[in-house]
Amino acid sequence: MFLSPTELSVTGPDQHVWGWEDVTDLQVLDVPVRSAAVRWATRVTTVAAAALDAWVPGSPPQMTVVVHARDQRVETLVLSAADTAYTQREVDLSLGLLSHFVRGSASPSTLTQWWAENRPTEVLRSRRREAALEGWLAPLL
Repeated sequence: MFLSPTELSVTGPDQHVWGWEDVTDLQVLDVPVRSAAVRWATRVTTVAAAALDAWVPGSPPQMTVVVHARDQRVETLVLSAADTAYTQREVDLSLGLLSHFVRGSASPSTLTQWWAENRPTEVLRSRRREAALEGWLAPLL
């Protein structure tokens, strides 16, 4: 799935492209959510298993995205970007931002601009992702 300032695209074998003006609803289901303690325990277990050569990396968790556009409903699987899972706050903020994209009160160009200005060199941890989401949502509240 790709979000640009002008359109929402589903990539892969069943491709779809909609202008944001055509998207009426966007839902994300099956989001991997875990508490901080469980996320840390998972990381520790993974590191220990890798150190013992008893761990083989798996695929990131999958989520289901449902796009409603005009008279169309498309359901697709997307990979989670979180290394273990998201916090509930991060999910709530993300869904809030997505709803602004659908309503036209915010644009995904906010994400592109942030990336260009910050150029992170490592995977952002949940606190930094939450801070970025809060910054993007602040002008909308």
